[in-house]
Amino acid sequence: MTSSSEMRRSLARARDGKTLSESEALVLLGARGEDLDALLAPATRVRDAAMLRAGRPQVVTYSRKVFIPLTRLCRDRCHYCTFATVPHRLPAAFLSPDEVLQIARDGAAQGCKEALFTLGDRPEDRWPAAREWLDAHGYDDTIAYVRAMAVRVLEETGLLPHLNPGVMSWSDLQRLKPVAPSMGMMLETTSTALFTEPGGAHYGSPDKDPAVRLRVLEDAGRLGVPFTTGLLVGIGETVQDRLDSILAIRRVAREYGAVQECIVQNFRAKDDTAMRATPDVGEEEYLATIAVTRLLLGPSVSVQAPPNLSAPQQIPRLLAAGVDDWGGVSPVTPDHVNPERPWPQVEELSRWTAESGLRLAERLTAHPRYVLGALERDEPWIDPRLHEHVRALCDLATGLADEAAPAVGRPWQEPDGGLAAHGAGTGRVDLHREVDTQGRTDDRRSDFDEVYGDWAQVAHRVDSTPQRPGSHVREALSRAEDDPAGLSDADYLALITSDGDDLDAVCRLADDLRRDVVGDDVTYVVNRNINFTNVCYVGCRFCAFAQRRTDADAFTLSLEQIGERAAEAQALGATEVCLQGGIDPSLGRSAYVDIVRAVTDAAPGIHVHAFSPMEIATAAAKAGVPVRQWLEEVRDAGLGSIPGTAAEILDDEVRWVLTKGKLPASQWLEVVRTAHEVGLPSSSTMMYGHVDHPRHWIGHLRTLTRLQDETGGFTEFVPLPFVHHNAPVYLAGLARPGPTMRDNRAVHAVARLMLHGRIPNIQTSWVKLGVEGTRLMLRGGANDVGGTLMEETISRMAGSEHGSAKTVAELRAIADGIGRGVRERTTTYGRTATAGR
Repeated sequence: MTSSSEMRRSLARARDGKTLSESEALVLLGARGEDLDALLAPATRVRDAAMLRAGRPQVVTYSRKVFIPLTRLCRDRCHYCTFATVPHRLPAAFLSPDEVLQIARDGAAQGCKEALFTLGDRPEDRWPAAREWLDAHGYDDTIAYVRAMAVRVLEETGLLPHLNPGVMSWSDLQRLKPVAPSMGMMLETTSTALFTEPGGAHYGSPDKDPAVRLRVLEDAGRLGVPFTTGLLVGIGETVQDRLDSILAIRRVAREYGAVQECIVQNFRAKDDTAMRATPDVGEEEYLATIAVTRLLLGPSVSVQAPPNLSAPQQIPRLLAAGVDDWGGVSPVTPDHVNPERPWPQVEELSRWTAESGLRLAERLTAHPRYVLGALERDEPWIDPRLHEHVRALCDLATGLADEAAPAVGRPWQEPDGGLAAHGAGTGRVDLHREVDTQGRTDDRRSDFDEVYGDWAQVAHRVDSTPQRPGSHVREALSRAEDDPAGLSDADYLALITSDGDDLDAVCRLADDLRRDVVGDDVTYVVNRNINFTNVCYVGCRFCAFAQRRTDADAFTLSLEQIGERAAEAQALGATEVCLQGGIDPSLGRSAYVDIVRAVTDAAPGIHVHAFSPMEIATAAAKAGVPVRQWLEEVRDAGLGSIPGTAAEILDDEVRWVLTKGKLPASQWLEVVRTAHEVGLPSSSTMMYGHVDHPRHWIGHLRTLTRLQDETGGFTEFVPLPFVHHNAPVYLAGLARPGPTMRDNRAVHAVARLMLHGRIPNIQTSWVKLGVEGTRLMLRGGANDVGGTLMEETISRMAGSEHGSAKTVAELRAIADGIGRGVRERTTTYGRTATAGR
């Protein structure tokens, strides 16, 4: 029971613009009567600040849309839903393409600019009729059909798709981003009781697990998808649940900046549902929830209330509670989720809004800050293939909709020309405007400020490197002599954190094992690294290589230039070219196949070692094909193997601190597994010494051993010390300055032990460790020094001071310095014609 003094104190803090504590926000959710009136005043002020910040003072927005119910089948069983149904009540499991396009055309004729796709979650997992329909029409899954229909709508009507297919994986989001300026999924509630307990609103609905839904919001943020989410109020959640839900949305919004609007939707009981007798949420309870949401989210996120779920006389109080957006309103289609509640006419909504002293304006499906960020500032919120579709409907002065612009179909396709269209003759993209690099650095620093809480949690759990008692190390060493790959994690942790004489003993054992397995020759490959573009929009916080397209140092090589570099390398004796680039959304569907062919045409017989798992996952998603099919295409074009880079640490706890938008560990493993299965071997890597802990190193190596047991496709393991000098995550104070030499010795040595019998080759990076560091690793378990490279940009940009190329003579000198012979090898560790010379 809230006391009157607690309410007065909480209201006073809200009135004075103070940051509300969780307990104060909980009190304010109970505001009623005069207390509610007092709460609405600061909520109105924050609403006005939100409008001002968005560049539309005193303007409430809405989106003119059509509602496309692609399928009403769903694998969930939400007990308040009348949208989902059963197959025998439908003429077909899915709307046909003709039906989809007719709805979109009707909307375009009525001045709509948005096509809201709504549908049940993965119906093919529950309903055979859905699976059969998809199979009969040539679609692998529902997401594939959603993507295809979004493209058809773009090309034939010009409406902008907003996709609401329910729970989406990271790869689903990546597949859909090129065809939709925005997406959405209601969080609804963080209440686990409603999901796990019989009788709960979400019981029996696998997609309503709050943890799963929060992961969708986070993945959308990492991928830079303008995203709509929100609460469903009154479905049996407690007031504390309500507050937890608001705070969860606030956390994601602050961390990633991709939550464009938070819908606060009031439950309305419906006949023919299990919750038909549940009372609707009370008006004052609903208003208090909106007001607290507005206060907690602040001015950076729009707060929305569906106007058709409240009576017209309630509109002024909804606005006073903090609403600054009415969401999608359709002059054509009903609200298929709430069909008993018709949409108000736009003219009526405009009049009701004006009665509160505000003006109604139309926006696009993505809010103005994302539209202008993409079109004017080259920010990666909207895929470049959508830019012309968005630009055609946008008022570029405000980022809102150009209400006079008709929706007209436009081609949706890969950018013309692929790599050959960029930088021909210069190797660089033409630049048309100046870039404030200091401002860009400041923007990145603000990202780190937002993620600092996550890193603090990781750091709290891992502490500093523990010192293991010598007796434990000696016991583990004794066991390792008999079974180097069969130790427990605790034993390996003791070895990898050892120091002094103990570490010397670990390195001796690793070196003895190396000698037994691969002999004394130090191996190397004559190769050339070709970084074909440094344009990248992923946002890795350790990378100083990546540039935005408009940055002064951005470059993209033409196909001709790539071929010339490959031919030069072959003429100098190279047997391999290694190709990697940034994640550039402008690369066309055939770009990677074209790159491989450019190399093989210019340098016949050379081994093409190319494309990290991150590049592969992104390219396959953009092409709308499975990873397996994409890999088979580039393999058939001449790809010989892939680099197992972009692994960093295969633990999402660490990955989410290091990267923003990079593929999850499970996706990395799946791409590499598939590559091995289609006959493309790979290296494996681990970047260490940043925000990680030795137990993460052990976990990473364990993960690699499991995959190697499945596929046998790894040719080598390459430990990559973190180069901190220019890394944003270090400059922001979030990471340590790379590993120590003790760390380097321990990682190489323990890798030799753990991977014994699975991965025979341990490579050490002369680029990152220099000559003396490389020699030290070769005396502690490593047997390979990688390649001559001829050029290497990524480590150099990060601040490596050890050069970007080595001659064969220089590599031979590294081995000579420790009394070892050298042998040239192929990419897959076979002997070359010149081996032993």
